[in-house]
Amino acid sequence: MIQSMTGYAAASADSPRGRLSLELRSVNSRFLDLQFRIAEELRSLEPALREAIVARISRGKVDCRLYLNDSAGAGTAQALDRDAVARLKALSEQARKAFPDAAPLRVADILRWPGMVSEPRPDDERTYEIARALCRGALEELLAARAREGAKLATVIGERIAAMRSRVEAVAPLVPQSIAAYRTKIEERLKEALATADDERIRSEIALFASKVDVDEELERLRAHLSEVERTLQEGGSARGARGAAAGKRLDFLAQELNREANTLASKAASAAVADCALELKLLIEQVREQVQNIE
Repeated sequence: MIQSMTGYAAASADSPRGRLSLELRSVNSRFLDLQFRIAEELRSLEPALREAIVARISRGKVDCRLYLNDSAGAGTAQALDRDAVARLKALSEQARKAFPDAAPLRVADILRWPGMVSEPRPDDERTYEIARALCRGALEELLAARAREGAKLATVIGERIAAMRSRVEAVAPLVPQSIAAYRTKIEERLKEALATADDERIRSEIALFASKVDVDEELERLRAHLSEVERTLQEGGSARGARGAAAGKRLDFLAQELNREANTLASKAASAAVADCALELKLLIEQVREQVQNIE
């Protein structure tokens, strides 16, 4: 399946440390470029997130953002530390003996005393597990979005390829006729300009020139490249090996080869029909190249 490099996904869930929110954004890039913005409390998760993304995506600039909103933990049960209270009470009694006239400790003073209030220790492992699950879910959503976009791109490219093939097949039967007409025209002009020249020499030069403007090879190579594009579109990601060249790179290479053959066809055009065909091909190829830039 053809995959686009453009997509977006987001997921969120509650954890023992608060609300986790994860976003994945991807755009086109020549290679795989990963950028992470992760809350400091979750920084140790970056290697696991990187490994998960690399296992599923081969090209594109991917921005991964993981936030932690700990406001959800504001209501977490709190309690006085009994040992700390006992120590403070003992210190207070000693102080009262030394300073009998000193005012007794107020409740607010006790609560502000360092170590008096204890909070449950957050379950970091559970939080990390939820974050990893969020990444897996968001990654599936991102890949689904990229697949939908890739299917649209494949349809557009397929239409352009069909249009190119139609033009190639339409102009192919005209090539021998156009070469013959061009040969006759050149022969007449040469005879007028070189009235004393040997007819055999003239025919030899014309035959040599005709071979140079013959575009049968270019048309065959165009057909071969178009077939390869269609095969790559049909096979999509399976057109590469286990981790071989991505379909997008293959299609980009084929678009360059198509453009090369179209340029040669234009330079060797012996008739207006062939020249028009070459121009139309170049326009269609440029449209394909624009779409291919977004394919993984």
